[in-house]
Amino acid sequence: MSSDVRFTDFKSDKQPTWCPGCGDFGTMNGIMKALANSGTDPDNTFVVAGIGCSGKIGTYMHSYAIHGVHGRSLPVAAGVKLANPNLTVVAAGGDGDGYSIGAGHFIHAVRRNVDMAYTVMDNRIYGLTKGQASPTSREDFETSTTPDGPQQPPVNPHALALAAGGTFIAQSFATDHKRHAEIVQAAIEHDGFGFVNVFSPCVTFNDVDTYDYFRDNLVDLADTDHDPTDYDAAKEKILDSSKEYEGIIYQDESSVSYEEKFGVTENMSDIPSGAPDDAMDLVREFY
Repeated sequence: MSSDVRFTDFKSDKQPTWCPGCGDFGTMNGIMKALANSGTDPDNTFVVAGIGCSGKIGTYMHSYAIHGVHGRSLPVAAGVKLANPNLTVVAAGGDGDGYSIGAGHFIHAVRRNVDMAYTVMDNRIYGLTKGQASPTSREDFETSTTPDGPQQPPVNPHALALAAGGTFIAQSFATDHKRHAEIVQAAIEHDGFGFVNVFSPCVTFNDVDTYDYFRDNLVDLADTDHDPTDYDAAKEKILDSSKEYEGIIYQDESSVSYEEKFGVTENMSDIPSGAPDDAMDLVREFY
């Protein structure tokens, strides 16, 4: 950790190709500010991204990064962290990537509680494929492929996380810059799996869940008497579909990460030269 790290240290020389006004700009800037504020060095940071508009975030950040397979960012990120526990690992994706094809990985990543952060850029639509309903789209959200709406309730990712034993569950808004960075920083510094769902509006294909909508409807839990360490209070907020909340919804301050629980402390990424004993015999057996 270093106190000399700046937000700009995490900017790469690649120019984002997101649509002008995309919420992912604010999401990424908040992640970079959170990393800098936590004293994390870019050379000790690993970003793992999935597929979708959010998927190129690792290209636009100066750090180690993998642009992985659709819905598979979390197992890759967990593998990175367990191979080298000294790294700060941030997985990033979208609502389609994380809550549809990646939903199974999401649940198991939450319950394993590997010490990493997961930020989901939730725009409630599939943007990269030009505007289809996503797992978090409203039941009556009209698109070219769902002219009458999906006709099914949206996925509640916070409820999934809580049911799976989540130890840090939060939500932020991409353009509430200060709060977004604070919340992501808390997820990074949490001892365990820090999950943040980020409202990241799509200005091209979603004219319902807009910046103005979130500005008018978000309730910041920091302005209420909510206690994020109170499981029952967190459950009540998570199941309250009448409001959109921002802030840390639940945090288990006694959380023990997977690495600490199982004594995973050594850097396993340093592989000695030469094949292990009998490795070639094993290869010949199958080939």
